[in-house]
Amino acid sequence: MRIKVADNLAIGDGERCFVIAEVGANHNRSMSLAKELVDAAVEAKADAVKFQIYTAEGLYSRRTPMHSGYSKDLFSLIKEIETPRDWLPELSEYCASRGIVFFATPFDFAAVDELDPLSPLFKIASFELVDLPLISYCASKGKPMIISTGLATLGEIEDAYGAALEAGNPNVAFLQCASTYPAPPSIMNLRSMETIHRAFGTPVGLSDHTTGIHISVAAVAMGAKIIEKHFTLDRTMEGPDHPFAIEPRELCEMVRQIRDVEAALGDGRKLGPRPEEMEFYQKARRSVHAAVDIPAGTVITREMLTVKRPGYGIRPKFVPLIVGRAAKCHIEADQWITWEMI
Repeated sequence: MRIKVADNLAIGDGERCFVIAEVGANHNRSMSLAKELVDAAVEAKADAVKFQIYTAEGLYSRRTPMHSGYSKDLFSLIKEIETPRDWLPELSEYCASRGIVFFATPFDFAAVDELDPLSPLFKIASFELVDLPLISYCASKGKPMIISTGLATLGEIEDAYGAALEAGNPNVAFLQCASTYPAPPSIMNLRSMETIHRAFGTPVGLSDHTTGIHISVAAVAMGAKIIEKHFTLDRTMEGPDHPFAIEPRELCEMVRQIRDVEAALGDGRKLGPRPEEMEFYQKARRSVHAAVDIPAGTVITREMLTVKRPGYGIRPKFVPLIVGRAAKCHIEADQWITWEMI
């Protein structure tokens, strides 16, 4: 299955991995910092840069208990890191000017409407996967959707996919995700990408909250068609998402390694040497050589033969066919033997 994002960009079968540089809230409500992050994503050769659009009032009840991982209550924390919605047109235009895809995660109906004219696709966060009305409304816009599946059972993923299909939108991709920050590798369950793909036939990928880049690179080797990774200019900045994000240098290296892995996967066919291997194919493979001088007319015995490099001579598997034949010419010791010589 392929999901078309733009005229020259698609996600899925036969396509390279779609790499998303996740800004999230790491702009710290500074437009200049947001643009620096876009620039860093472009420099790293990511395919897209993603933001998150929510309000504290629409996301959390003020009665939400404290989370053990944060020093502030969740409502206040989210209030401080909201992306200003009047930024959206400028951010979209800036990304277009830099040649990178702009999109965002909407957390309410208004955000869907605000993003619709500006973004070629939508993202649904793991925590919102159970909000079927939001998924249905988002799907009704007819644009591709990427849905994270952190915390989800297969049945909940099926519900979300069903909501998109009922809204007339089959263009959905799912991301495996572990919803804790940072996430330990032991709970990433990369093999579930294949489970989701087999169940629904959609493109799959990884929203990676582990530290470092190695888990994302491994996911690509396992078939991920999308990688989403939080990044920041500096992990020491104030804010909840900076500490587990990667920095620009790491983002560059992640994209480089992903492209290397994709190139290394190949097509699975074993067709012999590639052009880059031909010199070693000729000079480092083994073939049949003379172990001693073999005068012309001599009937060749096994003891007169040895197998060594280079590979210009007869293949070793044909030694039984050489034994008992006569040498047409004088064959010096250590000379490879060709069919023309016997």
